[in-house]
Amino acid sequence: MTEHSIGSIEALADGRGTKVEIGDELIAVFRVDEAVYAIADRCSHAEASLAEGELFGLDVECPRHGAEFNIATGAQASLPATKPVQVYPTSIVEGEVFLTIGEEVSDA
Repeated sequence: MTEHSIGSIEALADGRGTKVEIGDELIAVFRVDEAVYAIADRCSHAEASLAEGELFGLDVECPRHGAEFNIATGAQASLPATKPVQVYPTSIVEGEVFLTIGEEVSDA
């Protein structure tokens, strides 16, 4: 597994998604207050960017068909999705956000 800096927590909009690309990985990053969550950016139901979805608490709604996913666990929270999305561990060190990628971390 490899840790990657994605910048300052201050640069992430609170309550909104940001798309991050690291190598072949497309990741949707969400800041909620002072916490940061990261999940695979593609809906498991259809090709749509979850970073572009609307956040309701810790659930993000896919902008294409309305499926919801928990950003902390990756679990699907509503149909039409029936499969979870991958979760990536995050950490914040002195205001800098780090993502860990590599081995599959969660398949909720």
